[in-house]
Amino acid sequence: MPQYDFDYFVIGAGSGGVRSARIAAGHGARVAIAEDRYLGGTCVNVGCVPKKLLAYAAHFSEDFHDAAGFGWTVGESRHDWARLIANKNEEIQRLNGVYRRLLEGAGATLIEGRARLVDAHTVAVGDDRYTADKVLIATGGWPEVPDIPGAREFAITSNEAFFLEKMPRRVVIVGGGYIGVEFAGIFHGLGAEVSLIHRGAMFLRGFDDDLRETLAEEMTRAGIDLRFTSTVERVEKAGDCLLAHLTDGEVLQADQVMFATGRAPHTAGLGLEAAGVEMAKNGAVVIDKDYRTSAPNIYAVGDVTDQLQLTPVAIAEGHALADMLFGKEEGEAASLTNVPTAIFSSPPAAAIGLTEADARERGSVDIYRSTFKPMRHTLGGREEKTMMKLVVDRDSQKVIGCHMVGMDAPEIIQGFAVAMNAGATKRDFDRTIGVHPSAAEEFVTMRTKAPDPAAEEQAAE
Repeated sequence: MPQYDFDYFVIGAGSGGVRSARIAAGHGARVAIAEDRYLGGTCVNVGCVPKKLLAYAAHFSEDFHDAAGFGWTVGESRHDWARLIANKNEEIQRLNGVYRRLLEGAGATLIEGRARLVDAHTVAVGDDRYTADKVLIATGGWPEVPDIPGAREFAITSNEAFFLEKMPRRVVIVGGGYIGVEFAGIFHGLGAEVSLIHRGAMFLRGFDDDLRETLAEEMTRAGIDLRFTSTVERVEKAGDCLLAHLTDGEVLQADQVMFATGRAPHTAGLGLEAAGVEMAKNGAVVIDKDYRTSAPNIYAVGDVTDQLQLTPVAIAEGHALADMLFGKEEGEAASLTNVPTAIFSSPPAAAIGLTEADARERGSVDIYRSTFKPMRHTLGGREEKTMMKLVVDRDSQKVIGCHMVGMDAPEIIQGFAVAMNAGATKRDFDRTIGVHPSAAEEFVTMRTKAPDPAAEEQAAE
């Protein structure tokens, strides 16, 4: 008789957990996976997928505007928020079913309910107890709302934004991360007056400064109200509207206040302490390079570890872990070097590799940068600009950073991510013939280096 009920018990059926369960089952392991909310986790239900659908909807307002320059006569346009949300919900339900079939097809046992660890090898789901040789924690993250007056009573997070009964006409968004920036574009594109409040001097900390500044300029040009070096200190209800009181003394009226001020690892109530799992101060599960926690048989992947909070990263980690634990050949951890990322803002932005600032801290670099008006906008009439930038290591001439703001940026960066991970040099870019006419060709035709601030400073001295 087997010592345990299962070889592998996965807690959390999000992107990382589902992938790990499927791959482990494919290797012949006896796998169980527990979930108490929805299959597919944040990404499928209240993250990447519905957000992208809403972003598509928001961009149609720009398309209607641009159409006239190309000879189209477009009649009066109206948007039906309720229909958008209903259609979005239908698509999410379809994907939930796809995830269920993938798990069942792989031979994994799906257990619906909130799981918690009783000890390192025992998992409780309701009144039932299951034993497992190895356990994976893949419960993801959850939006945080600051403890300020009225915020938790009257405001929403991105989770609730996907299920609003009606479209708000005045929206205050608090937070300068990618979620806040994306929802600013979504609500604005669908017709709302939007104010984005961020406590720092510039939003999107961690991204290249040229990307951040270009996106801020374009969002302001489009009519989004950006408020930096300020934040909301309290929210109150006044009749049918909400009042957002800013730290600079101004009060903004809104139909909806949304906090996008960060996400915390979703570890409360999992019984990790009882199993001997070490956690960081913010509740994140502490792991080593092979995803192992302080309990030798318990592992963790994805947002619950508070590292790179990206769906493809969680999937890669879950897959790699299953191969390492149950594969016939020795596996290895997923590489987190040169991970591409995108912001589905308006306009969209994307990046891979080092920012200029980070690269300069490591050594000498050459910078190539181009800003131009896309061909579509020459007839469409918009003044929106595209910015492209390459960061090149001066000694090796390897391209170590690639950044873009503009139409199709996520699609374009994905291809250049392959080149960078293959070790492409600036010469490789230069000898590649571009697709003409396209915006992407600019990355292989940039020849003029941007001025070197260090050299200019030395010359001035």
